[in-house]
Amino acid sequence: ETATGNITQPGVTQSGVHARHTPWKDSLPRLETGQTAPAFTLKDNSGSSVSLSDFVGRNLIIFFYPAAMTPGCTTEACDFRDSMVRLQRAGYDVVGISPDKPDKLAAFVEKESLTYPLLSDPDRSVMDAYGAYGAKTRYGKEGTGVVASTLVLGPVFVHGIARRTLEGLAAHAERDAISAGG
Repeated sequence: ETATGNITQPGVTQSGVHARHTPWKDSLPRLETGQTAPAFTLKDNSGSSVSLSDFVGRNLIIFFYPAAMTPGCTTEACDFRDSMVRLQRAGYDVVGISPDKPDKLAAFVEKESLTYPLLSDPDRSVMDAYGAYGAKTRYGKEGTGVVASTLVLGPVFVHGIARRTLEGLAAHAERDAISAGG
């Protein structure tokens, strides 16, 4: 069986402070409200396999980020770390996904005392499936790369539908609302 989740609000995140400094404009296909979130299995920062199915029955926040230990991505990762107690109390788990290899992710987890798994997607296949990798424009320059984005899935179940994605600066407010039980 394949586990999936539910998306309830469409959009693309360019999370918090990071969004203000990196205004990417792109035309990647996005998961929309009611679409099935693609199943995945990736290696985490300790080298263990983590699958979407590991979160069956739980709400899951997935954030995609370009690179560990960069200023904007560190800010986002630490924001999630600092919100984990409230998010878990509200029934949410968090995973971060980047193209970094597990050893770099392990160093990032240790350096920043992160308390949730970071997953390695070196071939960017999961990012591609979630619309978080592709052609984009930043400051007028065209390129290809990871589009910082955050999705809220939940509860994850077999053959389900994703809940929502968080957009721009609203990502921080939404995370706070989720943490507060809203």
